[in-house]
Amino acid sequence: MGTPPSTEPPIVADDTFDKALPPLSSDINAPLEPLAPIVPPTAPMVPAETVPPELTQPLPALQAFDSTPLVDVTVKDTKAPDIRYDTVVRGLDTLGLAGKFNSLSALKGGDGKAANATVVSARGREDEDLAVRLMKSLGYYDGTAISTIEQIPGDTARVRAIVSATPGKQYKFGSIAVQAAPTVPPGLVESLLPLHSGEAIEADRVQGAEANVALVLPQRGYPFAKVGQRDILLDDVAGTGDYTLPVDVGPRSSFGTFTTEGRLAFGAAHVGVLTRFKPGELYDNRKVDDLRAALVATGLFSTVSVEPVRTGNINPDGTEAVNLLVQQERGPPRSVAVSGGYSTGQGIRLEGSFTHRNLFPPEGALIVTAVAGTQEQGATATFRRSNAGRRDRTLTITAGADHSNYDAFDAFTTTLSGRISYDSTPIWQKKFTYAYGFELTGTNESVYDFGRGARRRATYFIAALPGQVEFDRSDSLLNPTKGYRLKLNLSPETSVRGAVRPYARTLVEASGYYPIGDSIVLAGRVRAGSIVGTDRDDLAPSRRYYGGGGGSVRGYGYQRLGPLDPNGDPVGGRSINEFALEARYRFGNFGIVPFLDGGNAYESVLPKATDLRFGAGIGGRFYTNFGPLRFDVATPLNPRKGDGKIALYISIGQAF
Repeated sequence: MGTPPSTEPPIVADDTFDKALPPLSSDINAPLEPLAPIVPPTAPMVPAETVPPELTQPLPALQAFDSTPLVDVTVKDTKAPDIRYDTVVRGLDTLGLAGKFNSLSALKGGDGKAANATVVSARGREDEDLAVRLMKSLGYYDGTAISTIEQIPGDTARVRAIVSATPGKQYKFGSIAVQAAPTVPPGLVESLLPLHSGEAIEADRVQGAEANVALVLPQRGYPFAKVGQRDILLDDVAGTGDYTLPVDVGPRSSFGTFTTEGRLAFGAAHVGVLTRFKPGELYDNRKVDDLRAALVATGLFSTVSVEPVRTGNINPDGTEAVNLLVQQERGPPRSVAVSGGYSTGQGIRLEGSFTHRNLFPPEGALIVTAVAGTQEQGATATFRRSNAGRRDRTLTITAGADHSNYDAFDAFTTTLSGRISYDSTPIWQKKFTYAYGFELTGTNESVYDFGRGARRRATYFIAALPGQVEFDRSDSLLNPTKGYRLKLNLSPETSVRGAVRPYARTLVEASGYYPIGDSIVLAGRVRAGSIVGTDRDDLAPSRRYYGGGGGSVRGYGYQRLGPLDPNGDPVGGRSINEFALEARYRFGNFGIVPFLDGGNAYESVLPKATDLRFGAGIGGRFYTNFGPLRFDVATPLNPRKGDGKIALYISIGQAF
């Protein structure tokens, strides 16, 4: 059936349109003639009486126009509700990847809510890529993942985001090849690459094996070795991957000379003192790192670096001599330090020091110290040469004057001493340390004369050759948590007061530390000392043994333990024994330490197991990066007449 003819009149009649067309010319290049105007049929006029009068009126002025809306179109600032969702991961549990996926997942990171479904979908697509990457890291190179969102039945307020992983087959190593120049010993690179045919191609193991090559080659004489980009050619039919690793081993090298550049704190000759290797030794970058740490430990640099430089000089053994370039930037050499503490018996003690660490290069320091306290005042000047002639050896010369006013004695003392030591520091804790030196002392002290029954002052001149050895197997200097320490002090001395009276002071100490779990350390210490060769009353009071105080038996005043004079003041003894037990409980940067101490000093040459005095208490610890701050409160368990009920100790570091 055709379309019925239109009943609407045409806009332009056909015959009118045809007449308006210009005549066609036989010349196809002739320009077109313009069309004559087409006049449509005249539209019928609308009678004026049928036009609404409102349409013929002039428009009102704009300022008179009422712009009030007909309805309230105010849009309220409301936040669209978040979409809540649950995350479900499938296919990764059996691979052991669920934990790592959850820690990196965008869906999991969103805490189960999103602004809209588009955000949930975007997070799902991110997690698809994550799942694929994780599967490839274990050798599942054909693994795929897809994320979907579904409504939870019966819960219109939540949706479920599902990430489904399909691992496929796991690829194994096929052939393993290393492209490297010959090494000494042969096959060195291959031996450092712990990968084997038939094992799964796991990214962590591959990266770890390559890192092992890059780490160990510079330790075996190849400082310029470079590990290239690996290539793994996969065979999807066999499920294997042929692994190839290019390695540029560089020249086999040995240590040569030193050069220094920059703002120098000291020259190349002193750099050689700090080394733990000799020229001609096979290169080992661990010894270079050790040298760099030793340079930092001097405290003389703001920045310092040590880098190997090729020389092209070949040694008779075929190795190339390597120069070590030390780039120095010396730091400020001066420093000021202030410290303080308080303990019952010693009172308040403040100490300030000024140090110029390199006044006498290399590493020759001047240290001026002043002590101001309620019971001690004094000043000392010290010259210290660090790394004196050899690594870690220190030469110290000290001159000082001091006034000490304690219950045991009141002394004005001047001292000149020298010491050579091999010591541990917070940076370098050593298993075996030692010290030896000399000491010349002149002291005027108050002493109780039992013959006269009264105190009097006496002057003593003392010469001593003190020595110390220590074996340290603990894990920290200021806060040990395991291990033990053994220490022996021996000082042959002579006292000149009318006659020469030689004698020897000895002190033996052992401490141990045993951890229980991660937060409790049981610590114990025993100590015994003896003075042989002279009577007690011929000893200067400051050279005798006393017990009590923060580093001895807590709960008793400083130097209060031991023989007493008729007035109840301590007079000291020729022997001492002590023990201490602590349970150090740490939580975060804080700690609580209950403790029990015991001991005494005796007039006899050898200490006794009788008449022990015990003290107990509890301490607080605040752990810092330079050691714990110690606050101990103790009380004597079997006090004598005149002993206080409470003793307080504040200092840095553990009691032992």
